[in-house]
Amino acid sequence: MGEELWISYVAAAIRLSIPLLLAAIGVLFMSKSGILNIGMEGMVLIGALAGVVGAYYGGNVWAGLAAGVLVCGLVGIIFAFLTVTTGADQVIIGTALNLLGLGLTTVFGRSLLGMGTETIQVDAVPVPHIPFLQNIPWIGPAVFEQNLLAYLAFLLVPITSVVLYRTRWGLTVRAVGENPLATDTLGVRVHRVRYTCCLIGGMLAGLAGCALSLGILNQFTENMVAGRGFIALSAVIFGRWTPAGTMGASLLFGGADALQLRIQSFGIEIPYQFMLMFPYLLTMLALAWFSGKARQPAATGKPYKSAANRHA
Repeated sequence: MGEELWISYVAAAIRLSIPLLLAAIGVLFMSKSGILNIGMEGMVLIGALAGVVGAYYGGNVWAGLAAGVLVCGLVGIIFAFLTVTTGADQVIIGTALNLLGLGLTTVFGRSLLGMGTETIQVDAVPVPHIPFLQNIPWIGPAVFEQNLLAYLAFLLVPITSVVLYRTRWGLTVRAVGENPLATDTLGVRVHRVRYTCCLIGGMLAGLAGCALSLGILNQFTENMVAGRGFIALSAVIFGRWTPAGTMGASLLFGGADALQLRIQSFGIEIPYQFMLMFPYLLTMLALAWFSGKARQPAATGKPYKSAANRHA
């Protein structure tokens, strides 16, 4: 493999893994608190549209990033209200969120951006200049010429690890995800913890959507997430609910996505339909292999009614 082809592939693999990693970290926070969010696909799609709308009407990419984070943060709060406060089935609410996200983004995308009549391009997330590192042969152009969201995503991995495993709040989150009843009897407000994690998960979903629409394509198209929200959920399972493992899984799935886009450059004649399904096939195989070996937080997906409400 020539240097130019190698740089192109690695750069694309990293770039395509960023939306997965941001969304997966959001899923990780929610899962650690006992929330199963299969609606991440819809959240990321909403964030992608909000980012482009914000950048277009706000006049700059920063307005788009803010819009994506704020809108999806609100979606996370609504998701928390439905699953935590009302105790609705998390799988059903997540499924509804995916369907709602697809419908809302189609309607508002056409009304706010004129989709179908013209393609609106917006400013991209800037790529910082890093002296010396960008000049490293083979590695520099591939790794150190990514946009700001890429560096933020990888920075969030150690931050998440420290927060979840080295802070009192992180211990509380993990305790809520394992045994909310015992945590409640110790005076911890279980619902508040889960609301906070849903807010964090929603905001990270917004960033993931912006990483796709503002960091890669610079535009919004219908259903542009194309299953990446589900792949992010798979990355958390594949990574055994750990930040480092989740990052590795995101890079693996991002690399598979980049490979199917560049396979023709390798001179390998494979039907393109097979290559299109390759990232999803890899995800299914990874889940089949690792899902039985990894243990999720014990209370994941189980609604919890606080002690005060039980005795009311």
